[in-house]
Amino acid sequence: MRHCFLTFIFVLCHLFSQAADYTLSGQVNDNSGEPVPYATITINDTKFIASTDAKGFFEMKLPDGAYNGIASAVGYRPSEFSVNLTKDTYIEIVLKDNALELKGINVYGKGAAKKIEDGAFSVNAVEITPNINKMVTLNDIVNRTAGVKVRREGGVGSDFDLTINGMSGNSIRYFIDGVPLESKGSGITLDNVPLNLVDRVELYKGVVPSHLSSDALGGAVNIITKKTRQNYLDASYGIGSFNTHTGEITGQFYLPGTKIAIRPTFSVNYSKNNYKMKGVEVWSDDEDRFIFTDKRRFHDNYLSLFGQIEAGVNDVSWADQFFVGFSGNKLDKDIQTGAMQNKVYGEASKKSHSYSISAHYNKRWDKFAIRLNLSQTWDRSETVDTAFRKYSWNGTWMPSSGNELNNKAKTIRVYNRPLTIVNAGVDYELNEHHTFALNYMLNRRGNDRYDKVDQYFEPSNDIVTKHIVSATYSQSFFNQKWQTSYFIKDYINALSIRQTDNTTITGSDKIDTDATKSYWGAGIGSRYSFCEPIAVKASYEHSVRLPLSRELLGNGTTVNPNLTLSPETSNNYNIGLFGTWFFGDGIHQLSYETNGFIRHVQNYIRATVSEREGMMQYVNEPAIDVKGFDFELSYFWKNKLQITMNGSWTEA
Repeated sequence: MRHCFLTFIFVLCHLFSQAADYTLSGQVNDNSGEPVPYATITINDTKFIASTDAKGFFEMKLPDGAYNGIASAVGYRPSEFSVNLTKDTYIEIVLKDNALELKGINVYGKGAAKKIEDGAFSVNAVEITPNINKMVTLNDIVNRTAGVKVRREGGVGSDFDLTINGMSGNSIRYFIDGVPLESKGSGITLDNVPLNLVDRVELYKGVVPSHLSSDALGGAVNIITKKTRQNYLDASYGIGSFNTHTGEITGQFYLPGTKIAIRPTFSVNYSKNNYKMKGVEVWSDDEDRFIFTDKRRFHDNYLSLFGQIEAGVNDVSWADQFFVGFSGNKLDKDIQTGAMQNKVYGEASKKSHSYSISAHYNKRWDKFAIRLNLSQTWDRSETVDTAFRKYSWNGTWMPSSGNELNNKAKTIRVYNRPLTIVNAGVDYELNEHHTFALNYMLNRRGNDRYDKVDQYFEPSNDIVTKHIVSATYSQSFFNQKWQTSYFIKDYINALSIRQTDNTTITGSDKIDTDATKSYWGAGIGSRYSFCEPIAVKASYEHSVRLPLSRELLGNGTTVNPNLTLSPETSNNYNIGLFGTWFFGDGIHQLSYETNGFIRHVQNYIRATVSEREGMMQYVNEPAIDVKGFDFELSYFWKNKLQITMNGSWTEA
């Protein structure tokens, strides 16, 4: 009898499901725009129930009619909604993080940054909101992170060296929303990205996930911009020391009655950088000898302008998100010194401008998701070095037989460096335990160079092309306590070199000028959570870093080309312990994380300096080893007080 009753119930359920007329689907995100996986969607007091997948998407069949529903997930406040179903309908639900008291047990939700940090890779996610409208840059903010150090060569707009766990310089790659930051133009760096545009910054240490499609060796910096779905306008202006001025305007506006959003951005950074140099050498007429004294910089003005406008739609039938954009950047910079501080310039300058068009598209269909980013950037720089003068730190000069930068002929060196970037990916979720991803990155940089006044300079048009293909398999078990990702990468480097001058410096006579080579890499990252206070993670990657165009082809001012550079390879190991304690009925929270790392690098690329000319050039070193650890400890009280302490130790 019981068997017949169950069969009868099954038949009724089956017939009822066949009577469903329309599809109700939607996306559940948290209040920072991140998907909420495995949330429960309940319709009409549990008559119909669905759950979201790992990407926060759900779908169910319902007869036509009016419904009341509620979305809920552990760590979030439930959200009620109503829908009148007369056709296939898509809705978006936002769950707010909350601490819920359930039978004396506090359950706490995690923000987007914390979810990233608790993943399988060694990464710090830094929230930017507390620093909005302050006289700081992204470099200033990330410099406070454990294992990260920023060393500047000068004031505003100067070159900087960012170190992550002992690896620095060009070993670190920079992205904005997963797309190389250089797509915005060579003048855009962490020093002048508009802060009001940014939601958080992700700093990957050593092992870089394959969705960034990168050839980074020591880590990556990924800038995540705001993804809010509402109108807003942010504006700020600040004045600082040494005649420094910064201004930013960002916003988003939806056209009334449509899903079309327009996002304008503008920023300006200016500084005279006339701070004092300590202990520089100048000639003293009174003492009839060179003395060491303090002098202000007198030829280091910096101006950066950046503008961008994007337009697109969210949550339409053919796209979850589609935006096209146009951006422009202008950079004017006086050159005060080169690689060495004892050589001073008083007339040399560099001017550059760039324009970029871009398109971004992503869409999810049930278990499949695709994303596509395209950009074309036209980048032009001009270095003017026409003064036959030799300057001193006191601002005086005497005639010279050559120009300032390298004591040669007058030059107005022009570099046109167009950049094409294609970044595409496909994700497939087999079920809640197994997912697959395939990513492809094209990075094609041209190098059309010529000189306006030096008739002996040999023009050339070089091309450096990179293809990076990666495949990833991820698994999750034991209610997401154990997560592991495996990936492989193929790095393809194609060169078309046409410059043949200065063979003793550039090595252009020692290379195959049309060469294509392939290099393989692979890695794994795994994390296991024993409980909220104790979790472990470990990762390994055999990575490859292809030389940058700056390293191969120089920069037109203070860096000579080296066409014989070989790619770097590295075996990166990371192991970490992390967790969070809640006590005092949730009033107090203590979070900790500590990571150890080893980097074994072959063909390490480093900069050397010629003391005679003051010029730099990148060369290969046979091998280096870097090891160390970092830690961070944070205390929170009622979400009103935060105290953080961090530190690191590195040996190379």
